[in-house]
Formats: sequence, C-alpha cells, structure tokens
Amino acid sequence: MEKIIEVRDLSYRYSEEHPLVLKEINFTVNKGEWLSIVGHNGSGKSTLAKCLNGLIIPQKGTVEVNGYDTADEQTIWEIRRLVGMVFQNPDNQFVGATVQDDVAFGMENHGLPRAVMVERLSEALRLVKMEAFAQTEPHRLSGGQKQRVAIAGIVALQPLIIIMDEATSMLDPEGRREIIQTVRDLNKKHQLTVISITHDLEEAIHSDRLLVMNDGQIVREGKPRDIFKSTDLLKKVGLDLPFAIKMRNALRAKEVPLTDSALFQEELVDELWTLHSSM
Repeated sequence: MEKIIEVRDLSYRYSEEHPLVLKEINFTVNKGEWLSIVGHNGSGKSTLAKCLNGLIIPQKGTVEVNGYDTADEQTIWEIRRLVGMVFQNPDNQFVGATVQDDVAFGMENHGLPRAVMVERLSEALRLVKMEAFAQTEPHRLSGGQKQRVAIAGIVALQPLIIIMDEATSMLDPEGRREIIQTVRDLNKKHQLTVISITHDLEEAIHSDRLLVMNDGQIVREGKPRDIFKSTDLLKKVGLDLPFAIKMRNALRAKEVPLTDSALFQEELVDELWTLHSSM
C-alpha cells in the first residue's frame, strides 16, 4: 500500500524540566486508511497529532507527510494544506455567521477563486448531509451537526488527510454516531485518509488499524479484531472496553461457548442467536 505519512524515531518534550512526552515513535499511515491512535489522557496521543501536521516540530526523529518533512520551513504550509484537523469542541471552530460562511472561511484564506469556492461549498455540505442548513446560524445546531460543519470546512479544502483530535468526546451518543458515519462515508467513498485520536474504543473499533499508546510509546499495533481478542493490555493502560466486548467476555467467563471474534453488538447478537438455535 502507498504510504502517506511516515514517522521515524520521533521524540518530544515540552521543556528540559519535563520528561519526554513522546519516546522513539515509529509508524506509517497508508493512503486511504482509517487509523485510530488510542490511549488514556496523558499518553501522548494529542501531542503526536500536532506533530503530524507540523504544529509541533520533532526534537528528535522525523515526520514526513506525502514526502514533505515537517521540519522544512519551505514546505510546512503545503503540509498544512494536505492535513486538516477537527478538534474536540466544535464551538471553538466557528468563525462565520452562518454554516455557509463558516465553510467558506477556510477557502477564502487559501485564496481560492469564487467559482471554485461555490462549487466546493455545495459539494462539502452535501457530503456531510448539511446542505439544508447552509443559511442556519451555527449556534442553533446540535453538537453532532456542528462537528459535521467543521468537517465540511476541512473537506472543502480537499486535504489528503483529516485528523480528528477527540472530535466526538463532547457529543451525545446520537451525535457520535452521526460523526462516525460521516467519517466512514468520506473514508470509504472518497479515499480520505483518516487519523482518529481518541480514548473512546467504541469509536476506534470502526477503524482499519489501531495504535495503542501508553506513557509516550506505542505498546500495541494491529487490526481492531486482533487487538480486541486480548483485552488485558487495553484494561491495563486504562481504556474502557466497548460494551459488546465487555458482554462477550462476561458471557465467556460464565462458560457460554462464544468465540473471541465479535466486535460489534450486532455480531454478538448474531452469534448468540446461532448458538441458541443449535441447542
């Protein structure tokens, strides 16, 4: 697969008086992949996110985005054009009086021609299913709708990569489902590379691959279905397991003959139904 981000021997600390926040980090991100970087608060995952678009420059090691080194001042703005970020609180991201104005703001800053802006604005709102709210004031939207507008503003700039830094943590369950579905559609239908920084494993199970971080290091890497077969490490680093995994483990502890492959509630129900039908 084609690599779009490569991180080599990345280390970082905020000052000489503080310990390393990141310690010899190595990984790659493939084009069109959905990668989740998970860990508890203080594990280093948000600092790592800032390294991926050049907000933080490594003190040791390198970060390359689409072949550009984030430490190269000549290409840093190209990197930031390629990488869009959606943050935790959508209210902190709004600058326009209407949804339409807000999505257009980033394109105006990039100096795009008006005809291009109009076309991209319409397409971005359509992709996140917010075209009916173009003239709505942002404060009248739900939390999930606000994050979809924030994503539209990023999509309109046509980046290759979108980083979501705890972007669903302030949303209710319905808003969280809206955002996960929106991002899944963009990832699968438009090959947008997605990097999700989160401590929410309910969100992370939807990704193609997981990096588990603890104390500034990557302690496990793999596909969700493989990582969730052994949950001891996840619990050890302070992560709360998804409901379906907890239920699966509890039933197995009661000697219900389930496999260790069910990730989602629907899969667990199907397996229980098959088991019941065969009895």
